[in-house]
Amino acid sequence: MIDPINSLAFSMQANKGVYAILVGSGISRAAQIPTGWEVTIELVRKAAAIQHADCEPDPAAWYRGVSGAEPDYSVLLDAVAKTPAERQQLLRPYFEPTEKERDEGTKQPTKAHRAIARLVKSGYVRVVITTNFDRLLEVALQDEGIQPTVLSTADQIAGAMPLVHTACTVIKVHGDYLDTRILNTPQELAQYPEAFNALLDRVFDEFGLIVSGWSADWDEALRAAITRAPNRRFSTYWSSRGDPSDKAADLIARRAGILIRSPDADSFFESLAEQVQSLEDFAAPHPLSSAAAVSALKRYLSEPKHRIALNDLIRREVDQVVAVSKGAAFPLNGQPPDGEALLDRLRRYEAASATLSQVAYHAGYWSESTQAQAWCKALLRLAKQPVEGGFDVWLNLRRYPAALLAYSFGLGAVQADNLDALSVLFSGRLAQGHGQDKPVGLTTSLWSLGGDKFKALPGRGDRYTPLHEHVLELFQRHLGTSFDDLEDLTTRFNEFEVLMGLYIGSRVNRQRDRYFVPPGCFCWQHESRAAILRKLEQSLATEGDKSPYVTTGLVGHDVASAQQNMADFEGFVAGIRW
Repeated sequence: MIDPINSLAFSMQANKGVYAILVGSGISRAAQIPTGWEVTIELVRKAAAIQHADCEPDPAAWYRGVSGAEPDYSVLLDAVAKTPAERQQLLRPYFEPTEKERDEGTKQPTKAHRAIARLVKSGYVRVVITTNFDRLLEVALQDEGIQPTVLSTADQIAGAMPLVHTACTVIKVHGDYLDTRILNTPQELAQYPEAFNALLDRVFDEFGLIVSGWSADWDEALRAAITRAPNRRFSTYWSSRGDPSDKAADLIARRAGILIRSPDADSFFESLAEQVQSLEDFAAPHPLSSAAAVSALKRYLSEPKHRIALNDLIRREVDQVVAVSKGAAFPLNGQPPDGEALLDRLRRYEAASATLSQVAYHAGYWSESTQAQAWCKALLRLAKQPVEGGFDVWLNLRRYPAALLAYSFGLGAVQADNLDALSVLFSGRLAQGHGQDKPVGLTTSLWSLGGDKFKALPGRGDRYTPLHEHVLELFQRHLGTSFDDLEDLTTRFNEFEVLMGLYIGSRVNRQRDRYFVPPGCFCWQHESRAAILRKLEQSLATEGDKSPYVTTGLVGHDVASAQQNMADFEGFVAGIRW
């Protein structure tokens, strides 16, 4: 059975904006924000201090004995602070951080607030109902560049824009801490003003509902609003650490709700936001479907007059990959990467690069050398990444889309013996500081992304080249019909890596640098490598300097340099110890 939070993520991603969120004090607990009742009891203590009385150990009982009434937030606030300015100054320390608290991270938006703000920014949530007096949600939204419409009083509701015309509406059903009209006591929570009832009726009738951090025990009027909603157009999901209270269980049953077990609001909303973003990345619409993009590519390659359209097609597809890869689904920090996280990250990049890879394969097969220039530029754009902090494996994997482009193009090129286009792809160079640069193949080879660190991938702990085998399986799924069989695909894959290694080796400055080629499956698949090198030797022997491996510069600038390069290549591979 699918996990309820997965079900919710699927529904949210497929139905943007149809879910409203209802949160209570549990969402702000991690920020060490007091509840309204806790503030009220603190005001009782202040009132007792003014009268030089001892209200402990039960301030609420002391107040009832003295006043004959339940502790009332508004009455108490008026007793200890007479003017609006005095009230604000009195209340700020409860809800706003001091410099020390800010440094400690308290009274700041929690992970849950931040996750909700991201969901709002992406358009998945447009209405948030909260019983909290604090402004942590508003701060989180503003940090995301969103200025919400906040409704905390009946008169604000009367002048508000319709919900459908606002990017985000925050409904503070119990008021705001800087407004003395907040609702706090059982009597105050028993009935809302008519304007609030009418607004809540609309929300609970027209939206699905996601509840977290709210016990439902004390808020009679809010329970009544949920109960009287006539329709169940969208589901109700209720996050709870343990078994919900009896009143909450009754509401869940009335709305045919789904209970989600979660340790706390932070865990729940962070997981939800991440899953929705992952689904969005996988379902990200491409400018063209893969089949249509390939068809367009072939049409543009057929005549020089389509040169601009060809460049636009490549740019659009690269733009799409860049946009998705910079999203929240690809953090560079966080938890240390393990095998499952590595596999998940690879699959996200593969999904983002799916159409580009398909197009690149056919481009490698059919492109002339002048047309391949645009692909060299695209490869350099994906391979060049800014200097940032984070885990090395996540930083290196930013170049995975570039590697997928290079290998896809390369497979098409070697299958068609399109060595001119392949040499153009390899010709790009990346700056590495101090006026130096290096062949782009050194940063887009699969080995350069992490080498044997990918042994952490599930089921690949004993493999020499785990990422290579993962990518081969990927190509078998997506390009397999273009090859005779898996053996044919593997041979072409190895041939591409051998030629990439020889191209890099031919550019080594032997007076300054040691000979190096990126390792691959060919290093330990000896028969496959030997067959590829025999093919090259035969071409050099029969065609001499007119061999395409020389005229394109892939292996050397003449027969002698090509033969020396191949000898150095073999010597390097023989020296590898797995």
